[in-house]
This record gives sequence, C-alpha cells and structure tokens, in this order.
Amino acid sequence: MPNENGTWIMYGVEWDDPECLHTVDDAIAYINEIGFLPLFKNEIPGFSLEERTVPEYWWSGDTEVDPWEWREIIARRGEVAYGKFFDKKAGFISKEWLPYFANYRRDGYDFDSLWEDGKASRRQKKIMDLFEENDELYSNEIKKLAGFGKGGEKGFDGTITDLQMKTYLTVKDFRQRKNKQGEAYGWPIAIYATPENLFGYDYVRSRYKENPSDSKEAIANQIRDIYPIATEKQIQKIIK
Repeated sequence: MPNENGTWIMYGVEWDDPECLHTVDDAIAYINEIGFLPLFKNEIPGFSLEERTVPEYWWSGDTEVDPWEWREIIARRGEVAYGKFFDKKAGFISKEWLPYFANYRRDGYDFDSLWEDGKASRRQKKIMDLFEENDELYSNEIKKLAGFGKGGEKGFDGTITDLQMKTYLTVKDFRQRKNKQGEAYGWPIAIYATPENLFGYDYVRSRYKENPSDSKEAIANQIRDIYPIATEKQIQKIIK
C-alpha cells in the first residue's frame, strides 16, 4: 500500500479474478496453503493479502468482504498467527510455519535466555515480564504497566514491534476497551499474547532442535517455490 503524492494507493484484483480471495475463510485457506503472507503489498509482487483482494472493499466495515476486518477475525480464531512479522509490518504466519519463524527469529533463545545473555533490551523485558502472570493484555495496558508514556519509558511502538518480529508476541484479538461500568467504547484495539499461550509451549519451540539458519533457509525456499520471480534481495528483506 504505497503512498503516491500524498495518496494511499491500494493494489488488488477484480472480484471475478481467479486469484481473488472472496471471504475470510478463503484468506485463511490461502495462508495455510502457502505458509505465511504479509498484509500489504511489498517488494515481492503478489505476495500480500492486499494484492489478492478487491481494493474497493478495504475499510468498508463489511466483515464479509473487508480484508481489514478479516485480520481481526483471523487473529481471534487462533488458527493463524497475526502480527508485525515482515519488515516490521503486519502479516500472517500459519501454525505449520510458526515454529520455523520462532526458531529463526529467536535464534534458538527463549526470552529469559535472551535477557540473560544481554541480547534483549530493558524495555523489552519490562513488557515480557507482564506475560509471566497474564495470558493476554490490551496494548494500552501493556504500555501503562510496563511504564511507558509521559514521564516514563519511550519507544513503546518500536519495542512492541521488535517483540513481534522476534515472535515473542503476537496479536490474539482486537477488542473495544471497557469503562468502569463495564461498557465497551471506542475502536477495537490489539490484544497481545505469547505464541506459546495460543499454540502451546512445546509446539512453538518444536524447531529449537535444529540450527536457526536451517529454519531460515526453509522459509526462503518456501518463498522461492511459491514466488519464483522473487529476487534474493527481496526474499532476505521480507524474512530478516
């Protein structure tokens, strides 16, 4: 979704195009078929949900045909991981391929070991410590409880993005906040959880026994097979 002269340009297909994904179930099936998929257009032609949907339906608010609404439904169903996984931008990873990404992106580390070896920041640890006692948290709760905001830590958005890129966190759902009376209000916001909470500790870490570089190569080979026009530079940028 590039910005051209101040205007956001959406790319996609017509409804009757054979490559068009018409429903959220179509999208989930396609993600599971190819393994992983960025939300928006990127360097690899055709490798996004955007480019396989009808541009006019985005942000229509119609859950039947709006891919922006689909991302909430996909996260909520818990069959596919959703988060900022590709070049710090949003996308999806199937359950089958999540262990490959976890092994490669984490370099074989669970978060505690990453911290002990000095490879995690203090800001990241403040966030991850919250998930020792919480299965899920609203993004605004994380920000408050971890001490970000006015007079506190800076760089919340960058820190939460880095934790998603390393697959330590994923988006579990989108929900409205609730006031003191328990009434919902405002736009739905992201609910975060660890992949282990969603898919199981042993499953997410099931590739830890192999070299992270082997997991990386498996991911790269999958892109080469599905999108043979992709260059090595494009592939490395999207999976780094």
